[in-house]
Amino acid sequence: MTAQPPRRAVVPDDLFQMRWLQSAAIAPDGQAVAYAVASYDADDDADYAHLWLLHVPTGETRQLTYGKQEDKNPQWSPDGRQLAFTSTRGGKAQLFILPVDGGEARQLTRLPQGVGGGPAWSPDGSRIAFTAGPPPPAGGSQSQPYRITRDTYRFDGIGYLDPAVQDIYVVAAAGAEAPTRLTSDLASNNDPQWSPDGQEILYSASMLPDSLRCFHPRLRIVDLHGQVREVVDEGMHVICGAWLPDGQQIVFAGAPEGLPIGSKSDLYLASADGRGEISNRSAGLAVGIANRLQADMPSQLTRATPRLLVTPDGQAAVVQVQEGGRVALYQIALHGPEQWTRLAGGERACIPLDISRPGGSLLFAASDWHEPLDLWLLPGQGAAEQRLTALNADRLASLQQAQVERLLFPGPDGVPVEGWMIMPAGGQPPFPTVLYIHGGPHGAFGAIYHFDTQMLLGAGMAVLMINQRASTGYGDPFATAIKGDWGNLDYGDLIAGVDEAIARGLADGERLGVCGVSGGGNLSCWIVSHTHRFKAAVPENPVTNWLSFYGVSDVGVWFAVEELGGHPHEIPEVYRRCSPITYAHTCRTPTLLVQGESDWRCPAEQSEQFYTVLKANGCPVEMLRLPECSHTGSRVGKPAMRRGQNEALLEWMLRYVV
Repeated sequence: MTAQPPRRAVVPDDLFQMRWLQSAAIAPDGQAVAYAVASYDADDDADYAHLWLLHVPTGETRQLTYGKQEDKNPQWSPDGRQLAFTSTRGGKAQLFILPVDGGEARQLTRLPQGVGGGPAWSPDGSRIAFTAGPPPPAGGSQSQPYRITRDTYRFDGIGYLDPAVQDIYVVAAAGAEAPTRLTSDLASNNDPQWSPDGQEILYSASMLPDSLRCFHPRLRIVDLHGQVREVVDEGMHVICGAWLPDGQQIVFAGAPEGLPIGSKSDLYLASADGRGEISNRSAGLAVGIANRLQADMPSQLTRATPRLLVTPDGQAAVVQVQEGGRVALYQIALHGPEQWTRLAGGERACIPLDISRPGGSLLFAASDWHEPLDLWLLPGQGAAEQRLTALNADRLASLQQAQVERLLFPGPDGVPVEGWMIMPAGGQPPFPTVLYIHGGPHGAFGAIYHFDTQMLLGAGMAVLMINQRASTGYGDPFATAIKGDWGNLDYGDLIAGVDEAIARGLADGERLGVCGVSGGGNLSCWIVSHTHRFKAAVPENPVTNWLSFYGVSDVGVWFAVEELGGHPHEIPEVYRRCSPITYAHTCRTPTLLVQGESDWRCPAEQSEQFYTVLKANGCPVEMLRLPECSHTGSRVGKPAMRRGQNEALLEWMLRYVV
């Protein structure tokens, strides 16, 4: 028997040796799965994605597309003989159709602005719906002087909205005619879904030109003549929706406007005509649906709008439900008394993807502490779940696996708080430890793959993750506790977690670092402005000054008001008290600020202010600038940006903590 080579520690370059699941769909008969996988091309320093086909009964796989492009979002024709997908071959993304049994892909669109989203087949297979931006030059150009009139005029990851918002289009699958544009309202219209009779399309409308609440979409329906009607309007914060098979009702995930920010989302049933009562089907569920864990892997599944899948009989919907540091799949009844069943769970994060019809086989993706996303299948009739892919099995088999120890400890007011100490394999505690803080703040860490963590472990450090106050998955009182009081209970929970890890002998209290992105960057800046316990800090894309954030962030006006309780002129003391910049002059911790230069969520001036105050007061500080990088670009953006952030984080912690 040949001895296996010893497993080695993770290094930064391992990020670029892995394969990343992007999207997947199951054939109508449930016998095959088409999926997209991205991998890194070292020659071009770029990621490319290709389509694969998996035969469910045998597990055999076959690569369908090749080349230096991104082929994504394969969708089966109703007869199961063709796949529609988007591809960047030739430049901007366009729609293509590929025969499943063999043959060349046929290009379906040639729009100068490219295709943004979709595709979605009509029930009879004759047409395909998709989204695209306004045709040039209708969107204008930012190379010449231009005037802005929108309430929200630019958005993170998109840029200036006028030329980038999406409309609903329909094109004949035969390709004999030019696409028909069904909407033209300066909103961003996405996620088209055909009605069962093929006469209407349900979609999500966001980025409304006269609204500062650009995050809050409305559900609308458009017919094939371009007539639009509201299904769910501004009275609800909608996440996603879907048709019921009868075509008379819509199910959607969301929450009523007016609740404290961080409140749970529920599953609602509404009439497709926009009239009548909206009924809540999950009011008794303690935690919200459609929440997710924050990952660190370049997969569009980790940032895409959560899916809501209706069973073929229309009696239930399958949704993801966050339970603390885990995400399970629930089946929630749509009629009769409230009822739900956990279909898939455990120490992992599950993402629903598709349901076969009429068989009802459920396709989903799952990840845990040790493995990135892979495909799983839950057949109907109560059969056991089946793993379909192991995209990184060979690579992971050579890498050390982390030790994970769950922590449950009281916060400063006695409320239980959950966290995890993730430690190098085979090492002996206490470890030099990095407190890694999640963003949001209404998000969570937990059992999902996080490459930064694996990289820090590979260098001999442990990572402490804590779901502090404001985290989702623990009920509304926990998630809404910091409104108007950032830096109090959340900070106390984090420090209590650090003390717990030290008391257990897991963390070395003399060798502590702290880092985090967005809201985690905010708390990293807060921590080093309130204590000198930490030897190093790496805040990334932080909020440091609520007053300026209010005016420069793409979500500043509504988000700052929701989080702090009012506008700056109404509660100036709260804005000052909750801003790390107020206390930055006290910082003595060596700090590396990482900032995306095209971040419109937490724009660069937020880091720049903190940097300047630290410099002026003699604190060791540097700033890493990531050109043309959005708020999430260091995790899902170009390889150069991901590499730059990884290497800088590791080097700073090695320099000051280890």
